Amino acid sequence: MSAQALAGSPAAPGNTPGGALLPVLGEDGGMRAVVVEEFGVLPRVQQVGEPVVGAGGVVVKVEATGLCRSDWHGWQGHDSDIVLPHVPGHELAGTIAAVGEGVRGWAVGDRVTTPFICACGVCEQCVEGNHQVCPHQLQPGFNYWGSFAEYVALPFAEVNLVRLPEGLDFDTAAGLGCRFATSFRAIHQVGRVEAGENVVVFGCGGVGLSAVMIAAALGARVIAVDTNPAALELARSYGAADVVHAGPEAVREILELTGGGARVTMDALGSNEIVQDALRALRPRGRHLQVGLLPAGVQLDVSRLIGQELEWLGSHGMAAHSYPEMLDLVASGNLRPQELITRTIGLDEVPGALDAMTAGTPAGVTVIRPQGITA
Repeated sequence: MSAQALAGSPAAPGNTPGGALLPVLGEDGGMRAVVVEEFGVLPRVQQVGEPVVGAGGVVVKVEATGLCRSDWHGWQGHDSDIVLPHVPGHELAGTIAAVGEGVRGWAVGDRVTTPFICACGVCEQCVEGNHQVCPHQLQPGFNYWGSFAEYVALPFAEVNLVRLPEGLDFDTAAGLGCRFATSFRAIHQVGRVEAGENVVVFGCGGVGLSAVMIAAALGARVIAVDTNPAALELARSYGAADVVHAGPEAVREILELTGGGARVTMDALGSNEIVQDALRALRPRGRHLQVGLLPAGVQLDVSRLIGQELEWLGSHGMAAHSYPEMLDLVASGNLRPQELITRTIGLDEVPGALDAMTAGTPAGVTVIRPQGITA
């Protein structure tokens, strides 16, 4: 289904992923949502129609949703799937408000989260378990209206819903859906990080700090790189053995700290400059993880990749069926994603928070509570 078919509008709502129309509701009905009407122009909180559940899907009352740098990229117009007007938001947790026809095993009131990639569940990649690269995937906040709202529709519910353990709060669960789960799969499954390896994480926003925590929990020696001293202090508290201020001397420092180069590097932010530093910081046969988006593209020294037998590994989210291992580690206390949360805000503060990201990613994770801030 095309992004155009999924796009909604406060004035003329479109379709939910399940195919049901959003009702046109005025000030006396519907829900509040953050609406982007022009790329790069400050969005506004508006009264819009609530999503109506479609066959195979659910509608979730959003209790918490993360503010991610990917949302900033979308607002800036870096994602071709987004059709204006648009509601961002893709990291979410809440309770099921409505269940569509044909959905088994889920009921109104169930506490849930979901990966930001909602896979179809029936294509070749999904059958093989690779939901995160499903060619028919739908992403709330990109392909259609997302979770910076009081309610959000989720497609292919049986494939993508994750039941929350009773002890896991909504704020923490919301942070798992993109940044933490993405880092978990990148570090543990794609990057194959092992105890004792030197791992360098470039960029200490939500993805990077999650990667620092996860790699340290696996027994790796982690070096965190960023321009923000506050972010580097957080990285230390989450397990980084060393921190390096990003700049012209960063690679030299990393080579000295690692005795000739890291086994694994990760670009958690996304820039051509970081990619070059990350590749130069690897020892021969090292592995580079690319998680940060690169809207402006990147230049690669392919001769170096070949001559040093370096691995370039892309990692894109994590499937719902892979969540149990991560949730078990959270429940055991070996992973502590709740410690990454540094700020909680309401919908009215979202436009300003998005705008502030233009100057750089803030330290830690910001969680939005669309239903309002409560003690």
